[in-house]
Amino acid sequence: MQKKSLVLAVAVALASGAVLAQSSVTVYGLVDIGYTNRGDATVSGAGSKNEINSNQVDDSKIGFTGEEDLGNGNKALFVLEAVFHADDGNINGQRLFNKSFLGLSGNWGKAIAGRMTAPRASLLTDIDPFAAGSIGGYFNVYSDGPGLSYDGWDPYTVSNVAAYVSPSFGGFNVTAAYATNALDQETLENDGDFKTRALLPRYTNGPLDIGFSWQRITRDASIPTGVTGLPAPLDDPKLTALTLGGTYDFDVVKLGAFYDRTRLKTSNLKDITHKVWHLGVTVPLGKHAVLASYTQSRYDEDNNLGYDGEKAKQWALGYTYALSRRTSFYAFYSDIHNDDGRMASVDDSSNDGAIYNAAGDKIGAYERGIQIGLMHTF
Repeated sequence: MQKKSLVLAVAVALASGAVLAQSSVTVYGLVDIGYTNRGDATVSGAGSKNEINSNQVDDSKIGFTGEEDLGNGNKALFVLEAVFHADDGNINGQRLFNKSFLGLSGNWGKAIAGRMTAPRASLLTDIDPFAAGSIGGYFNVYSDGPGLSYDGWDPYTVSNVAAYVSPSFGGFNVTAAYATNALDQETLENDGDFKTRALLPRYTNGPLDIGFSWQRITRDASIPTGVTGLPAPLDDPKLTALTLGGTYDFDVVKLGAFYDRTRLKTSNLKDITHKVWHLGVTVPLGKHAVLASYTQSRYDEDNNLGYDGEKAKQWALGYTYALSRRTSFYAFYSDIHNDDGRMASVDDSSNDGAIYNAAGDKIGAYERGIQIGLMHTF
């Protein structure tokens, strides 16, 4: 009798613990692979480039996401997401997880720390009908210029970050983030680290989604740039990006637009400014969808560096077909026009459209691309 009572007590205790600490883990993933032809090179004699590529529209990945009920409406949560290349089986460089964070959530909002998508990048990805991927993505003419595209100046994913996401108040919420070094591990005394601050107020309600992003990246040191066209070093550089944009879904058509101004300030140069505007449209037709976008950018500087007024213009067309709930076919076309020595290229989510010399210096760009492929989610 005593043994039965003891067993019953243990069972009740275990059951109670299970109720108080219920947890779940979900495995998810995506595989993207296809064919790309890049042509119309700015370098004389450079022929077209044909590739079987993975990660054209989105990163091929396998991920784990989970949460544990802590009671009183609070939860612990985590995400671990590894990127790989289906065309050759390699992982994403030497980094195992492209996203990896742990945090807490509740009625008060969500607080996380680790590596995550930058708030600014999240907004732009949701606006672009090409979702910031494929040869039609906005980023092709967005951040390719001198001084604004190398290392951690324009991060899509940020490391060493702590972030807070507020609860939604009638569709309005705010994301705030701070990274001690968005690019890599922190250095001694944080000298030269890409310290990143970001703020994203956003309103999402029904067909309307609109946001305003503020992002500032600073490096408290004299930094050798390693970028052709800029003097080295840059003294105490500070890069501030302001972005306003959103989408409106009319059911028969979804429209999107954004305007972005990025300004680089240093103590030894006059300001360098990069301005971008983008228009996008998506037309759903049952299992089919037609996409189109136009993106234009311009540099302004008064340092006699030779690229004041440089422009890049890109227009893109796309078509997708849902073969099933998880598998889709896509076909995209993109064309870029560079002015005054600009070298914007038809890149995609993971593959470069730039042309390099034997020393690894960028000397030109492919300005036209055609891309087809399959994407499967699980």
